[in-house]
Amino acid sequence: MRIVSLVGNRPQFVKAAPLCAALRALGDEVLVHSGQHYDPELADLFFDELGIPSPDHALDVGPGTPVHQLAIMMERFEHVLRDERPDAVLVYGDTTTTLAGALTAAKNGIPLAHVEAGLRSFDRSMPEEQNRVITDHLSDVLLCPTRQAVDNLAAEGITRGVHLVGDVMFDASRMFAPLAAARPGPAALGLQPGGYLLVTVHRAAATDTPDALDAMVDVLSSLGQPAVFPVHPRTRAKLQPGGRWDALAQVPDLVLAPPAGYLDFTNLLMNARAVVTDSGGVQKEAYFHGIPCITLRDTTEWVETVEGGFNALTGMDAARVGAALADLSMPAERPPYYGDGHAAEAIARAVVEEID
Repeated sequence: MRIVSLVGNRPQFVKAAPLCAALRALGDEVLVHSGQHYDPELADLFFDELGIPSPDHALDVGPGTPVHQLAIMMERFEHVLRDERPDAVLVYGDTTTTLAGALTAAKNGIPLAHVEAGLRSFDRSMPEEQNRVITDHLSDVLLCPTRQAVDNLAAEGITRGVHLVGDVMFDASRMFAPLAAARPGPAALGLQPGGYLLVTVHRAAATDTPDALDAMVDVLSSLGQPAVFPVHPRTRAKLQPGGRWDALAQVPDLVLAPPAGYLDFTNLLMNARAVVTDSGGVQKEAYFHGIPCITLRDTTEWVETVEGGFNALTGMDAARVGAALADLSMPAERPPYYGDGHAAEAIARAVVEEID
């Protein structure tokens, strides 16, 4: 069996690390990199440090609007599919890359497998929600990380080809935690373990308008305690105009750091007092390592982390963030929401069984 896997951003690279090995143990995998994250700081570094096989094809989409990127990805990915003639296409998550892979596979009559199927924030204004809903409804094999994801699909009438497999990012977390723990960590940034916040902001809703950027600056200026912000290249570019970057650079105890690789980022997360983020993946990573999370959104696809008391939704609102920081807590036990750490093997088996 030949499977073409399409990846394009940081969380997808992380998930590919365990899953590529599992797929290649059972068949022939062709790895394609869309180039959605085209900065070497966000792509090459992850492939190198996580031991991900070098991509067999690079679409080199580069910068542009989501529609522009989608069109280029689909055109170039179609050529790959015609050359490789796979038995299935596998996509991850909810990005422009995900949607491009799903649409191209469907238009070419190739079975589609979706890792992280069934997630819903129930906010159709989010590009990620649009991408994941469309992808799920085109998919032949729906690989769900949680029971809630299975239930979400059933509520939309999708029950065929659905598998509860666990979360492959949990596999990666377990796999790489020892390596991450050995990295230099917060001391290299002048921070004390357990004495700082780890901040990430990158989503379009937080960066694509002047009002959103001003709200971000307001929140980060009011944290009132040591924090490190490894700045996504896209976020930094958006902050540069209007003096916003300079304003953040003047905030006491806020360290504006370059983007971190997966191992260095995980070390910073493991040693943080709490995480403040708008990322879906980072919400889970905080949960895996037992770190309280404050999510700068009003909705999340990882509802179990909120319901269990591990994650607080505040939106990009300084007062609500401040209240959440004043009330940080972490339940003593973490239920196995995301499986047993062997999702990659379960995914590979499910794809082979469904497509073979």
